[in-house]
Amino acid sequence: MKQLQLGRTGPHSSAIGLGCMGMSGMYGPSDRAESIATIHAALEAGVTLLDTGDFYGSGHNEMLIGEALKSAPPSRRDAAIVSVKFGAFRDPAGGWSLYDARPAAVKNFLAYSLQRLGVDHIDIYRPARLDPNVPIEETVGAIGDMIKAGYVRHVGLSEVGAATIRRAAAVHPVSDLQIEYSLISRGIEDEILPACRELGIGITAYGVLSRGLISGHWNKAAAGKGDFRAVSPRFSADNVDHNLALVDALRKVADAKGVSVAQIAIAWVAAQGDDIVPLVGARTRSRLDEALGALSVTLSADELAAIERAVPKGAAAGDRYAAAQMAHLDSEQRGHA
Repeated sequence: MKQLQLGRTGPHSSAIGLGCMGMSGMYGPSDRAESIATIHAALEAGVTLLDTGDFYGSGHNEMLIGEALKSAPPSRRDAAIVSVKFGAFRDPAGGWSLYDARPAAVKNFLAYSLQRLGVDHIDIYRPARLDPNVPIEETVGAIGDMIKAGYVRHVGLSEVGAATIRRAAAVHPVSDLQIEYSLISRGIEDEILPACRELGIGITAYGVLSRGLISGHWNKAAAGKGDFRAVSPRFSADNVDHNLALVDALRKVADAKGVSVAQIAIAWVAAQGDDIVPLVGARTRSRLDEALGALSVTLSADELAAIERAVPKGAAAGDRYAAAQMAHLDSEQRGHA
């Protein structure tokens, strides 16, 4: 497995990471045994970066990863890099409310994550969103304190804009920014990606298949109970046919290459730079195998141009989140797509 360093100061990671959110219900029911088997298969294939959030399944996802790590071979377990987002509040019904990134909250959330994961440190720790009531300097400073205490290895950021990135990096070295980046979510190219490259901060790109929309597998009958895509603007009745037409155009390029739609979409993200690690949200071993196949896909200049013609920048219909969630995204406050 090809290794990439996350920024100038971050850890060396596999060239693709496993995003584990979908194993805890965000896309509808999932199978616990298959989820653990998928994590094991990823580790065996050389995937080292496992991404989660302490609020995924209200702690379920961290406990799942902890169980998978405990039962993995020691060499694979020791190689794993665990990235954790924190700060989102949930209610018993699964609803969302506020974000809390006060220094005291950082330490509290961290204590619970360490326990659920069954580890003595977290490799990359990051606020899930910018807390509008807490200067980013205070949040990053608190993570820095936990690094000094040995409970965290690296500071990460998530879904913040260029100005916030600069402020955070002035307090402590930042390994990577986790942010949505795909063929149909390219807003980071305007200001955020250049700022990260200037500062030596890597990108861990989630949503590379746009929650399955550009995977080549999703259809309009797929979203069911408990699947947040049912209320996602790009999957809405007003937008989905337009967006699936983009997938059909992309499929023609993939077919000509002899690869799947998902593989060409992942390979496109990986081709944007060695400072970018795509996170794939595979919930099963078969989807993981498909995603790993993208690592052997090399795109020529002509193929990249064909992809661009099939899915031009800004071509998607609908925002990437509902309006209430978009309001929490510091990364979107300058109109990033």
